[in-house]
Amino acid sequence: MKDKIFGVLQRVGRSFMLPIALLPVAGLLLGIGSSFTNETMLAAYGLNNVIHPGTLIYTILDVMSQTGNAVFSNLALLFAMGVAIGMARKEKEVAALSGAVAYIIMNTAIQAMINAAGGVDAMPANSTTTMLGITTLQMGVFGGIVVGLGVAALHNKFYKIELPQVLAFFGGTRFVPIVSSIVYLVVGIAMFYIWPVVQSGIAALGALVLASGYAGTFIYGLLERALIPFGLHHVFYMPFWQTAVGGTAIIDGVTVTGAQNIFFAELASKSTTVFSVSATRFMAGKFPFMIFGLPGAALAMYQCAKPEKKKAAGGLLLSAALASMITGITEPLEFSFLFVAPALFVVQVILAGSAYMIAHMLNVAVGLTFSGGLLDFFLFGILQGNEKTSWLRVIPAGIVYFFLYYGIFRFLIRKFDFKTPGREDEDGEIKLYTRADVNDRKNAETAAAGSGGADGNAGADSSGANPENETDRKSAAITRGLGGKANISDVDCCATRLRCSVNDPSLVDDRVLRATGASGIVHRGNGVQIIYGPHVTIIKSDLDDYLSRVISDEFEDNISQSVQNEPEDNISDVARNNPEKDKPEKQSEIIIYSPITGQTADITAAPDEAFAQKMMGDGVVIMPKEPYVYAPTEGTVTFVFDTKHAIGFETDSGISLLIHVGIDTVKLNGVGFTVVVENGQRVKAGDLLMELDLVYLKEHATSIVTPVVCTELTENQHIRLLTQASVKAGDPLFAVETK
Repeated sequence: MKDKIFGVLQRVGRSFMLPIALLPVAGLLLGIGSSFTNETMLAAYGLNNVIHPGTLIYTILDVMSQTGNAVFSNLALLFAMGVAIGMARKEKEVAALSGAVAYIIMNTAIQAMINAAGGVDAMPANSTTTMLGITTLQMGVFGGIVVGLGVAALHNKFYKIELPQVLAFFGGTRFVPIVSSIVYLVVGIAMFYIWPVVQSGIAALGALVLASGYAGTFIYGLLERALIPFGLHHVFYMPFWQTAVGGTAIIDGVTVTGAQNIFFAELASKSTTVFSVSATRFMAGKFPFMIFGLPGAALAMYQCAKPEKKKAAGGLLLSAALASMITGITEPLEFSFLFVAPALFVVQVILAGSAYMIAHMLNVAVGLTFSGGLLDFFLFGILQGNEKTSWLRVIPAGIVYFFLYYGIFRFLIRKFDFKTPGREDEDGEIKLYTRADVNDRKNAETAAAGSGGADGNAGADSSGANPENETDRKSAAITRGLGGKANISDVDCCATRLRCSVNDPSLVDDRVLRATGASGIVHRGNGVQIIYGPHVTIIKSDLDDYLSRVISDEFEDNISQSVQNEPEDNISDVARNNPEKDKPEKQSEIIIYSPITGQTADITAAPDEAFAQKMMGDGVVIMPKEPYVYAPTEGTVTFVFDTKHAIGFETDSGISLLIHVGIDTVKLNGVGFTVVVENGQRVKAGDLLMELDLVYLKEHATSIVTPVVCTELTENQHIRLLTQASVKAGDPLFAVETK
């Protein structure tokens, strides 16, 4: 039971990150726009004559301020949608729509109850607000979280529901927004009576926190860091940042609750002369240890490294220290010493808690979006001016923390011989650790204790499908009827039809599709419409689920073989009904060999629209199984991206290739990649180009699926995939055919 609750809380914490990820860009717009339209700011820098109402630059800055503030003003709605997306298992877009609808309906129901009770004047002071033009209770982000969690639960329960035939049209995913609307109509009415009681409790807790003074700030900072390994810190700090637990303030006549909301409301106000320390106490403490302290710990680990390993360890530690300083991303450092020396993490927790308390004692009033790096420090501290933020006091405090971290870490590492990066045993790998490493160790320990079945794939074959599952059998038959997974480029549905796009219409077998229960099949170019009736949404969801899991056509082949003995008018052997078409004679063929060991698929299977639609070129995708990228043939490295995630390559035969490791990996800023070649370098087939930290990439990248594409094919050239199975680096991958 405990593990189940812990797992749910982890998922909740991760789901918070989607709406939280919006805050940096919103904060940037609000920070710059409001800073240079604030009277105190303009007077401090003597800009009143240049920037004032009526000027073009003032208008632009005001627009930036208002658009940034719009995100924070509607954060509850964004949380309703974001949490629903994060907690939904499948069909996440339906969950997002249902979350938005449910949030609007809940607040509209509350508005109706307020009006029935005599209007806003009859409500307790400062208990109401306006959201999306709706008068409702002051619930803040909590209201959005309640909606998001509830809608996700409803979605996961009902998105595949089958209704009686007369109501079948409203089944499946269409049922989710319907049931969410009904449920949250009732929730809205209930909240009218429940929330005032909850609000009173939160206000009382907020008063207690405020009264706790510096000791309370220390405990807050200590617990916030201590929960990092469990991924629960988002769950912990959210009430302080977004509810009355973090304080209440009236800004420009509007009641604002939550520490972060107060800070950004003050930031948006053109009359703010000083920011509230009672709010920023829950944020400002990050700057001393993220910008100064942890880099000091990194220096200590570097100096304690073995002489022969210093160079390798130094590069890793420097990048991790810069990540902490600039962006406030501390995981590479924190998890590295958490993994090898938990005692050092205990020290980090205590020092971090004290940093929060010291910043509070120094009246530092610098807020942040979600990290405490130099970017936020400049935007919300330096740029706002020392009179409003007292940012200068962070500098001497930070210097003290740098030497504290350096001295304590250096002493403990040498005293207890902690195996920090660069101090590993002779055959040990020099690396930084991540949350995945900690989780893997825990899983390994659990397995060693005899838990078994950790992979959760009992009953599944090597393809990722379960042959005993009738749903999988039907989805596999549909996939085979459409020519296999690699032939399917898109799956959607309307009221009664499964609408699919295929790459090669000649591979579609109507008789296989009819055997799945289809009442009709319509062909329109590369589009195939399979008519199933009103329950098609369930079929579509099952097919999406199947396609996301299956890694080969093996199970589909088994399906084809199992049904080939069916009556001729129902189905026939796929091989017999899809004879190989006569092909024009090839004039030339260039073989491209695999740069990576892994599982291959057609480029249309890429989890990215630009690659899947061949906007970047034609080719294949590979799911890496080994952390090495090699030269696919003799040629020249034409470019290496600054963020190290992609390499351009030209073969001696004149084919331009792009090897793009993972999806959206540009956001990782080079972490997880070690490139050993440079622009213009000549290489031979099989030469090492790049080494990957697959553990880190799996944890942080959107996907590690790696497109290998030809970027400059002529009109008479096309790609022919040579394998749709496991491939080793150096094996034939695809052919570039010229006709």
